[in-house]
Amino acid sequence: MHFFRRYATTTSTNIIERLKARGMLSQVTSKNLARVTEECKITLYAGVDPSAVSLHVGNLAVLMTMLHFHLDGHTVIPLIGGATGQVGDPGGRSTERELLETETVQNNASSITNQVENFFKTATEHARIKDRSIGTSQPKILNNLSWHSQLSFLSFLRFPGKLLRVNVLLTRDSVQSRLGSNQGISFAEFTYQLLQAYDFWYLNRNHGVELQIGGSDQWGNIISGVELIRKANAVEGKSLNEPAEIKNGIADEVVDDVAYGLTIPLLTTSTGEKFGKSAGNAIWLDQRLTSTFDFYQFFIRVSDADAPMYLRCLTLLSVEEIDNLMREHMASPEKRLAQHALATEVTQMIHGDAALQVAQLASTVLYDTSSSLETALTSNPDSVGNLLEALRDNPRLKRVSSDQAIGQYMTKVASSLGLVASHAKARTLLQGGGLYLNNHRITELDRKLNKSDFIGDKVAFLRAGKEMLVVELLPSENSGD
Repeated sequence: MHFFRRYATTTSTNIIERLKARGMLSQVTSKNLARVTEECKITLYAGVDPSAVSLHVGNLAVLMTMLHFHLDGHTVIPLIGGATGQVGDPGGRSTERELLETETVQNNASSITNQVENFFKTATEHARIKDRSIGTSQPKILNNLSWHSQLSFLSFLRFPGKLLRVNVLLTRDSVQSRLGSNQGISFAEFTYQLLQAYDFWYLNRNHGVELQIGGSDQWGNIISGVELIRKANAVEGKSLNEPAEIKNGIADEVVDDVAYGLTIPLLTTSTGEKFGKSAGNAIWLDQRLTSTFDFYQFFIRVSDADAPMYLRCLTLLSVEEIDNLMREHMASPEKRLAQHALATEVTQMIHGDAALQVAQLASTVLYDTSSSLETALTSNPDSVGNLLEALRDNPRLKRVSSDQAIGQYMTKVASSLGLVASHAKARTLLQGGGLYLNNHRITELDRKLNKSDFIGDKVAFLRAGKEMLVVELLPSENSGD
């Protein structure tokens, strides 16, 4: 089932206004940005932190913002922090980041580069399925190690060090919060904002980048970059206006802006809980770390309060479509229409249609007790294999050899696999009509498990109430098969 109909079916044609309508705009350095992006296509970038081997759901807000610009025809540069990742951003933390080994950062950067590349490939195709007018060009991914590795410490002190003032840098929230902590802040992390400012200047000079985007915790770093570009231009005798005064997240109008900054609200739950590895609740984009099934189920389980925000920030559904969907959802909240739309859109966009179908199949098998398991798993010859792969690390999947299962009493199988606490309780459950095999109630106390019970000779489903186990049949340990 596809909920997406057409990208950009929205009232405003301006990218900044569209982001604002979606709740994806926190602060901008100049209100001129809306006019500039309407009059011409610009080049922008966002940094991608390689502090882990994979990106997670919390990173999607920035990726989606870049995607909106990309689909609008602007040039997007995802910047992998191969250099800055070796220092660590102090933003959003009360303690010093653990210093990663150089090799670890490089390996992470390589992995994340592939992820970002794949994201734009699958997300662009996801949009093109519904709107063939969207182009197929891919963003150019850069790594800031390529220029920071050529920058000596003395050169760094001369530029940007001489142009950025310490008293201003000390006022940044990321620095202030750490100065007030017991641990303080290291010189390395204090200079992070200078490194990021240098990135903006370098990209502005060498790639024509006019806009940096990032999460709301990056505001101070982005402002430092805008300031550095202004001051560098002034030193070179170029036209320069004084930096605008920032009020309520929007700068006073400047006639001749040379660079812009835009921040996005951090992705949180309705209770204010952040997503990410440091928060301990990361849902990874790498299928080896978070299976497609678990990824899909994460969005199925979001609360009604969180669903509208996630739909606006993490899908390409228009605001009008989301509003209509939420009205339909609230009329029958037990159907969880919003969550199903969200899970479908995000999973298809990140992992592709084939992975989405596998996740939906696994969800149907595990949670829709009214479904015909035989029909669901025999309609496609790959269904059983796809299901077992989707559940490979799921605790519900139990693997048994044929001599451990075939010919055994169902009550014994249920207790030995941990579906119920004991053989006696399994018998009581069966007698009460609460034990099921492949969604069919077991009525005979002496019922044994047969090979014919395994769909495709491979998998059977044992259920006690709402608790289900997926039993994969392996060759007999003594068969030599």
